[in-house]
Amino acid sequence: MVTVGLLYPGHSAEDDYPALEARLDGAVRLPVVITSVGEDAHRVDALLDLGRAERLADGAAELAAERPDAVMWACTSGSFVFGPEGARNQASGVAAAVGAPASSTSIAFVDALNHLGLTKVAIAASYPEDVAGHFVRFLTAGGTEVVSMGSHGIITAAEVGTLAADQVISMVKAADHPDAEAILVPDTAMHTLAIVDELEAAVGKPVLTANQVTVWKGLQLAGPVPSLPGLGSLFGEQQ
Repeated sequence: MVTVGLLYPGHSAEDDYPALEARLDGAVRLPVVITSVGEDAHRVDALLDLGRAERLADGAAELAAERPDAVMWACTSGSFVFGPEGARNQASGVAAAVGAPASSTSIAFVDALNHLGLTKVAIAASYPEDVAGHFVRFLTAGGTEVVSMGSHGIITAAEVGTLAADQVISMVKAADHPDAEAILVPDTAMHTLAIVDELEAAVGKPVLTANQVTVWKGLQLAGPVPSLPGLGSLFGEQQ
């Protein structure tokens, strides 16, 4: 069984992962280690602190006991605020600490879009606009055109974690744009793994969510990605 270890900051939607593991009935292990948080705030200075090397190294040392085949820094904003090079450095540090290949949610979004051959996207962001702008720049550097962005100004991850499925679906529908080939939902603090198919049905196109691409990238690092039910277009065929 493949084990994808997850470094997850604080408490908001970390239960998305064990719930998925249970639904997949042993197809994959998704152990979660909670990394330390200074201030729970979608603010650039707080996010730079959230993703600093010392916090990730401490979590990685704990996660090593799970003997993961791959490790993901399951945090979008705490990776994209560092820019593409900074995000790669984060992943390299985690990989060295655990002794397994590693990546992050921000990198996973770019790689998932490349895998699907999609270049134009809309973003349904929970973050304030200035923070969401960092994600736009990260995607642009990876070759993606952002045709529309909806930002909802939610400051804390804890609040994002309380959003109900119908609220997430409404956010995605509101963010859609005729030119967008896919819609991205970038916050790992948002519960999405149980509703990816519903999100795609609501807009009639691929929807990539933070927790979904995190699992996908971890599996890709470990080997061929299996076709998994209920996880949208990204998992729709043997890869």
